[in-house]
Amino acid sequence: MLFTIIIQARCCSSRFPNKVLKKIKKKSLLEFMIERLSTVFLKKNIIVATTLSKKDNKLVSILKKKKINYFRGSEDNVLKRYINCCTKFNVQNVVHLTSDCPLVDLELLDRMIRYFKKNKFDYLANTYPPSKSTYPDGTDIEIYKFSSLKKLAKLTSQKEDKEHVTNFFWKNPTKFKTYTYKNKYNISNFKYSIDYKNELGLIKEIVKYSDNNKLELSAENIVKIIKKNKKLKKISLLNLNKFKKNRKDLYPIKQ
Repeated sequence: MLFTIIIQARCCSSRFPNKVLKKIKKKSLLEFMIERLSTVFLKKNIIVATTLSKKDNKLVSILKKKKINYFRGSEDNVLKRYINCCTKFNVQNVVHLTSDCPLVDLELLDRMIRYFKKNKFDYLANTYPPSKSTYPDGTDIEIYKFSSLKKLAKLTSQKEDKEHVTNFFWKNPTKFKTYTYKNKYNISNFKYSIDYKNELGLIKEIVKYSDNNKLELSAENIVKIIKKNKKLKKISLLNLNKFKKNRKDLYPIKQ
């Protein structure tokens, strides 16, 4: 089975515009993310799926300069963007990552790919649905067959499903073979994805501590780093609660 990483990225985030271009260790967040992924994946098997918006021209210029594969498609219909991207690059199986999760756990990624192969799933994720997640927000990894994505596209015409590519998978487990990959311990009450400006500082501090102490950027190590620092812990927990309030589609209010 062949796997291709497709990173969903754009500059026009409403909460934190141009976050993918913000600097960490003298390079953009997206470059930093791809550089890490390139240690375990061939660069030719990493694609950035961005939009046709003029706001993403600077992002595309960086990708061209660094000779990173990219695809430009619909800004709002992300499902169509992914299908067209997969078609163009002849993708068989997708590792779906987002640019607001630059600290991907590389060992976790490897374990999930092997688990996907073994069990022949249509869709495998570690943080979806959120109600079953045992991993922090920021470790998000989704793996699925392109053939299953094409089937999904035929089953829905809802705007929400076109914007949030994979929601239909985990909301309709009877139509697909899906599974939520579990951690040994539940560490889902932490957040280090980048949705808000103060999370850029959080990421920088995590990376700095990791470098100084020669720690791998695994989910477990990152949570330990956050726990040791009161300021980082406060940012992580407050932003997790804020994010849950803003994304009621993922975190419905319990009655």
